[in-house]
Amino acid sequence: MISKNQLKLLRALAQKKYRKQHGLYLVQGEKNVLELLGANIPAEQLFASAEFIAKHQSQLEGINVIEADSDSLTKASTLTSNNAAIAVVQFPDTQPIDRAGMILALDGVSDPGNLGTIIRVADWYGFKQIVLSEECADHLNPKVISATMGSFVRVSVVRTNLVEFLADYDGAIYGAYLDGQSVHSTQFATQGVLVMGSESHGISEQVGQYINSPITIPAFGGAESLNVAMATGIILDNIKRGS
Repeated sequence: MISKNQLKLLRALAQKKYRKQHGLYLVQGEKNVLELLGANIPAEQLFASAEFIAKHQSQLEGINVIEADSDSLTKASTLTSNNAAIAVVQFPDTQPIDRAGMILALDGVSDPGNLGTIIRVADWYGFKQIVLSEECADHLNPKVISATMGSFVRVSVVRTNLVEFLADYDGAIYGAYLDGQSVHSTQFATQGVLVMGSESHGISEQVGQYINSPITIPAFGGAESLNVAMATGIILDNIKRGS
């Protein structure tokens, strides 16, 4: 059963300030919790249904498991419904930026769903890390974690001052714009940075001054623009196709 204090904590962790205060975040739903357990990322607490506990008993050794019914799990969750599990997890350790190969960097991507989908897309194309500007959505937001569909365990996130990072970077810096060289004809370097801008404003002026290779996805129809997650997938596909 979920106690009142536990319920209070779970609800608080939906907010960034309390995640930061406690150093904890939520992983919710059967798929994401199983991805967490499969990656051997320790959970501080796991609230789960009797069915989930019985089905995955072998993976729960050493974890503080609290049994809860579906109504209680849904009440504590940010999901519309949750009849499986909620894990409370410590913040991951801070990592340095891996400068080997192509670096995917996001500038001001503020929508949690887009950020989570981009993490999932990056995982599909074999990227182990994403660099975020300080203006991006919180990557530990429950909506982001849910949208990754488990990819959050395989793709690490580094939040940094993107302007300072790019000012210090010596190499190809690609930026996605509505005009630039077509991704179909671009010969991407084996090492470089791909910058994707925000949903509303694109790449900021401060970041844009360091883009030395502007690129674009050519349009063949009348759509005004592409969703940033979709555009990221198209560009990563072109990068991988040429590698």
